[in-house]
Amino acid sequence: MSLSIEAGPENIRPMHELSERKTGEWSMDELRYHQRVMSDLSPWLNAQGTAMLGQVIHEIERREQDR
Repeated sequence: MSLSIEAGPENIRPMHELSERKTGEWSMDELRYHQRVMSDLSPWLNAQGTAMLGQVIHEIERREQDR
């Protein structure tokens, strides 16, 4: 998975802002970016982080099926 060209850091809201929103409200670029970052950090994620990663993956899969 890759980010679109226009999805630089300025177009990605920080996790502390997104964590207050349902993953259905995140942009696809935000989902992909944070999925990649959390996957890279997965050995160090706590239970809450692991659960969030699962939600992000589930939302990406749901959107890809809806296409």
